[in-house]
Amino acid sequence: MDKHTKTTAPGLEGISRYESFAAVDWKQQAKLVFNVPKPLHFSDYQHCCECAKHDQTLSASDVDSIGLEQLGNPGWDPLCFSSAAGLMYYLPALIRLTLDTIDNPRETYLDQMLFHLIRDGVGNMLVSECSKAQREFVAGFLEYVVESHASQIEAGVYSADDVLRAHEIWSAAS
Repeated sequence: MDKHTKTTAPGLEGISRYESFAAVDWKQQAKLVFNVPKPLHFSDYQHCCECAKHDQTLSASDVDSIGLEQLGNPGWDPLCFSSAAGLMYYLPALIRLTLDTIDNPRETYLDQMLFHLIRDGVGNMLVSECSKAQREFVAGFLEYVVESHASQIEAGVYSADDVLRAHEIWSAAS
């Protein structure tokens, strides 16, 4: 992650990553890059009661209203049951929640976002569903997280391995 390389990420074309990351409104840009329709259903809601409940939770909110109340419990995370289309729809919310909580280790969302980005590695269903521009945007966001929160990552507040693994997955696919 060279700070001085040129980027082709949407909205950041032609300027160095170092200069551009601080100026990006990541929340707004995520909404533009991941401007996808809300799925009618997010999971195989007829599979079981748990899938139906998770589908109901995701269907009842939107990208602006979903929060930690719905997504903040790793043991009961409806996105674990979501289709790739559902994850793409909610990716701006994951970025928003990560940015809103990253400075509060007691309620941070970064680790859960990384879990969803990594899933089962290179070529996972979310990475495969995203366009090149979307993958570059996610890789750029992860670079921003590393650059702007390096001290927290180095101190072990966040998993350096997970951040770097997610970046590797999203960069390799670009």
